[in-house]
Amino acid sequence: MSEKKLFLLPDLGEGLPDAEIVEWLVKVGDVVKLDEPLVSMETAKAVVEVPSPYSGKVLRLAGGPGDVIATGSWLVEIELDPSLPQRAEAQDTGHSHGHGHKGAGRPVPNEPARDDGDATTLVASDEGGELLEEGTGGRKASADAGTVVGAMQSSDAVRSEQAVAIGGVKAMPAVRALAKKLKVDLGRVTPTGAGGVVTLADVKRAAAEGTAPLGASPASPAALPRGARAAASASPQAAPGSPAKSPSPFAGEGPGRGGAGPGPGVAFDVDEPIRGVRRNMVRSMSQAHAEVVPTTLMDDADIAAWAPGEDIMARLIRAIVAASAAEPAMNAWLNAKEGTLRRHARVDVGIAVDSPDGLFVANMRHAERLEPHQVRAALNRIREGVKNRSLPPEELRDYTIMLSNFGVFAGKYATPVVVPPCVAIVGAGRLYHAVVPVLGGIETHRMMPISLTFDHRAATGGEAARFLRALLDDLQKAR
Repeated sequence: MSEKKLFLLPDLGEGLPDAEIVEWLVKVGDVVKLDEPLVSMETAKAVVEVPSPYSGKVLRLAGGPGDVIATGSWLVEIELDPSLPQRAEAQDTGHSHGHGHKGAGRPVPNEPARDDGDATTLVASDEGGELLEEGTGGRKASADAGTVVGAMQSSDAVRSEQAVAIGGVKAMPAVRALAKKLKVDLGRVTPTGAGGVVTLADVKRAAAEGTAPLGASPASPAALPRGARAAASASPQAAPGSPAKSPSPFAGEGPGRGGAGPGPGVAFDVDEPIRGVRRNMVRSMSQAHAEVVPTTLMDDADIAAWAPGEDIMARLIRAIVAASAAEPAMNAWLNAKEGTLRRHARVDVGIAVDSPDGLFVANMRHAERLEPHQVRAALNRIREGVKNRSLPPEELRDYTIMLSNFGVFAGKYATPVVVPPCVAIVGAGRLYHAVVPVLGGIETHRMMPISLTFDHRAATGGEAARFLRALLDDLQKAR
């Protein structure tokens, strides 16, 4: 008698508690082979494809597009085919599920019908699923072979995320998610990518021009996928950025700037499930509110000495590096449970990036080693990575201090939120002109408002003030 296996949803990003089904690449009754893609899943950080750890016949699917599945809960049931290649039991699948589960899969009793009990955790659904208490147990924070977004480990090789042809349409998972969000029929979009791949730009153009509306006419059989089509969040558009005159990686290209209004697909007067990036934002902000003892200092940097076209973001990051060297207490991690404080020699700046999908914090590693042009290149890469949802999870964590340039939109001062284990975040407000006394006269100088929020459990007010003073001194230099 054939053996049945339940494949449990792996941790698709270190410590992420769940993921949303974007699109099934198989349906019940299909025969899949080892390492073939099963499903596209959206986490708080990316859209990735999950490969099959078995060869065999698909018996059951855990949910449909839009459903949120808890990490470690069953995702698909497969009846093993002994005539097809199978991975050895002891061989690493690249999937991690945490301590509360039994591995990548477990045998299924041979019975016609059963209730899997708490094996199924449907957290949210487009069909009205409810939010459930997540009692899946602690998860392994150590080596996790499956945490690289866009790449899942298969045997000893890593296979990168690539455009997959479904129903004759070749597109990345993030492109399919965006198409569903914008109600665009991928089968009617003219592809411009290499090898006939539909790109994000193709979908956005089709949505803007109205040339491929979903459901406008019956789709041809070749345009239909094997499984259900996606119902997920759009890929992020442009993110906020520097008010500098030089090109900014966070310039206002997308909705939310200049009164552009809400983007397509925004629903009003409807209780929608919170998914993806915003679900992660709810968790991290709740954790910060529960743990951190925030205190904020505010002051202004007189930047009248700057040359025209100075790169504001590059100067802010340079100033953070200088201030961290002068007062290391702000460039640190606090572990309150263990009673430890780690001051860092490196300066990894977490850049807060706004997007329609929610807040990203991307890590600019070793900012102390970067020249201004390298900082600019790194910011541009972050911008594109957020826009295309292509940043791997290791670039969205482990920053040692945070920066929010909220002034590109509005506001002089703020009390930005410190996210543990960091102990400080710098906020830059909207530039303004002020009248200042100079040598018995008065002049109009350009000023940059600066807000510094720090965790008072980890640092004294004096340490925070010295850090802020050093940051202002560096900002006020001509070069």
